[in-house]
Amino acid sequence: MSSVDRRLLPIWVWFSIGAGGALVGLLPWLVTGARLPLQNLAADQSTTVTPFALLPFSQYFLATIVALLVVGAAAAGIAGRALGERRPRFGTAALVFGMLAVQLVAIVQSSVVTVASLERSTRTAVYAGAVVAVMIVSILVGLLVGLLIARAPVPGATIGLALAAIVSASWAGAALREVLLLGPNELVQVISFVLRWMPGLLVGCAIAWCGFRTGGRIAAVIVSLAALWIGPAFFTAVSAAAGTRVLAAYPREMADYAVQVFLMALTLPELVLPSLVVALVVGVAGSLLLDRLRRKDPGSAAPAATASESVPAP
Repeated sequence: MSSVDRRLLPIWVWFSIGAGGALVGLLPWLVTGARLPLQNLAADQSTTVTPFALLPFSQYFLATIVALLVVGAAAAGIAGRALGERRPRFGTAALVFGMLAVQLVAIVQSSVVTVASLERSTRTAVYAGAVVAVMIVSILVGLLVGLLIARAPVPGATIGLALAAIVSASWAGAALREVLLLGPNELVQVISFVLRWMPGLLVGCAIAWCGFRTGGRIAAVIVSLAALWIGPAFFTAVSAAAGTRVLAAYPREMADYAVQVFLMALTLPELVLPSLVVALVVGVAGSLLLDRLRRKDPGSAAPAATASESVPAP
């Protein structure tokens, strides 16, 4: 067996990496105790005791569901990219299967325990179907993010990292929900400040890693900034509409309300510009710093640049 072959990690390790990434994504919810949120359509409205659920199945937690699944996929993708030189044939497939196995179990388990606790009615079917649809779409988005980060050249990986960064505040905030609701005001202000700027800072870090040296990288920066502009507005609109209980029986009115909130969140400078400016400043400054470090150590920079631009063999 050659020295190259000995460095390759077995398939089961790659499956475990994917599963581990998915578990990292679920971690903020798990550390809170992972109790199913109270349900508006619960069959027994008198109880406040809810079952264990791997995902917060609720219309009020849609952004959190997306974040838990997408960040988990991004974690698996980052690990896969970092270990790219030790990837065997079908290693990426094993990583994806490991990630999907954990996330599908989470979706099925949380869906089953939730539906079992709800009243039997048409509105229950509509509600459960809508939340499950959000979960499925989140898995698909997460799959794209994970593959971009793990296998794509630098511009594609940058876009994947930016998409994960956009939901990072919801991911971290899931673990701090009780503190934000019940904690002292001074601590809540600090946490809220950090969460407010986290997406912009992380998108900026992704841009700094990407740089501006080629047309493809500049395009990736533009797409990342566009995602940072549109993504939060979209989640704000969906969360506002889904969380308005009075509109639950009026889908058309709910959709109209979501569009109104989306356009407002998309066009208010005080909401849009700060994060974009932070991302761009961090990205430009970080890119200049990394370029300077590469020039100081050209012997190690050239191989690293070549490896990051290439797409590893399957």
